[in-house]
Amino acid sequence: MSREIVVGVDGSPESLAAADWAAREALHRGLPLRLAHAWRWEPLDLPLVQDPDVQQRTAYAVLHEAEATIAARHPGLALTAELLPDVPVPALLGTEDRAEMLVIGSRGHGAVAGFLLGSYGQQIIAASARPVVAVRSRDGEQAEPPSGYVLVGQLGGPEDSAAPLGFAFGTAAARGATVRAVRAWSLPPLYAYSPASMRLADEAGGLVPYEEKALRAALAPWRERYPDVPVSEHVELGSAGQVLLSVSGGAQLLVVGRRARRGAVGPRIGSVAHAALHLAPCPVAVVPQG
Repeated sequence: MSREIVVGVDGSPESLAAADWAAREALHRGLPLRLAHAWRWEPLDLPLVQDPDVQQRTAYAVLHEAEATIAARHPGLALTAELLPDVPVPALLGTEDRAEMLVIGSRGHGAVAGFLLGSYGQQIIAASARPVVAVRSRDGEQAEPPSGYVLVGQLGGPEDSAAPLGFAFGTAAARGATVRAVRAWSLPPLYAYSPASMRLADEAGGLVPYEEKALRAALAPWRERYPDVPVSEHVELGSAGQVLLSVSGGAQLLVVGRRARRGAVGPRIGSVAHAALHLAPCPVAVVPQG
């Protein structure tokens, strides 16, 4: 089945910005874009909106207004619009079989406002089997930096980071951009490294060369697959979230991985993705790993 980019719209400025960003990405990749608006009639406490036909017409109006806006801004785009008869989270997750990625809007920027990503957005990111890109309103309105790069965090071994690296290289290839790959590391506490890993570090000439070698090894298959994509490497002592954010100022997109995690209140997105989504100055792609 051919792929498409799917973006959730709900009439908010944030979702329209997400749709605008998704339209540009669809053009970069030569893919169609589908606008999706989730709506399922449920009786409400307000008597004036009890009529399901009225609610449905309102839902269609939201969808068609977004479709008209995006079509006018991107006349060469293959664009469709769909009303999904369900609540937002299962509705958008139900499009995954045909989606290259899902795109959603995010309301804020900063340690407090970033939580306005909302419970729907966090649930979709935590549960999706596809990459999910979160876009704030100002990210969608502004063009990407012309000399910007696709920033990706390489954490763990090559197998752990294969999915986010592959997404970053594919995105950079479509945009004609550079990949900037970042590996953060911290000093191990006493006995934290196994004797075998410490021996490998010694053979590499120390911990810094060891981490640099690990990054090169993870990047090797992707350099071979995308030989025309320029790559820069960055290895730094510090927490992964802090290091990524410190070099994200000129990024067109920040790509991070997410492991499947389930907590007491449902799926979790992980601390690195959480920091990126709340504080990064650019759109953030969260890619499920393995």
